[in-house]
Amino acid sequence: MEPTDRAAPPAVSAQAQEPRRSRLLDYVDVERPGRPGSPAYHTPVFVPAHPRHLDTDDASGTPTRVPFIAYELFAHPTDGTVALAFTTLGRLVAALGEAQPWVATSLGPLAEGVGELGVTVRLDPRIAPGPPNWRPADLAAYAREVA
Repeated sequence: MEPTDRAAPPAVSAQAQEPRRSRLLDYVDVERPGRPGSPAYHTPVFVPAHPRHLDTDDASGTPTRVPFIAYELFAHPTDGTVALAFTTLGRLVAALGEAQPWVATSLGPLAEGVGELGVTVRLDPRIAPGPPNWRPADLAAYAREVA
């Protein structure tokens, strides 16, 4: 990040002071009573994710493996990098295949977290048919690697 000049903050309009809104609402297919097209912040979603690990040393210098989960991001033809979120596990499986690793989270924190990276969330997207990113053999290979 570039350092900022903190001497005199620029004047901003009242509209510019409003919190930044996620572009998530541009892609919503789910409706919430009282606010059409906008799902609740805590709507549970299933998100494609990659299991990962980091080989490092602990505080005493002993080699250790730290597992973590990273959201799977996708290239979109008009929106750049996007995260996919599905309102049911069945929709995720139908779109990405039964071997797709996933995590469950809430829609609001997901949108905020990836939004900080300039990533947009696509909710219940239609996916063009094609081979899945993950196959059962991929999961078995990963399990052997981390065992």
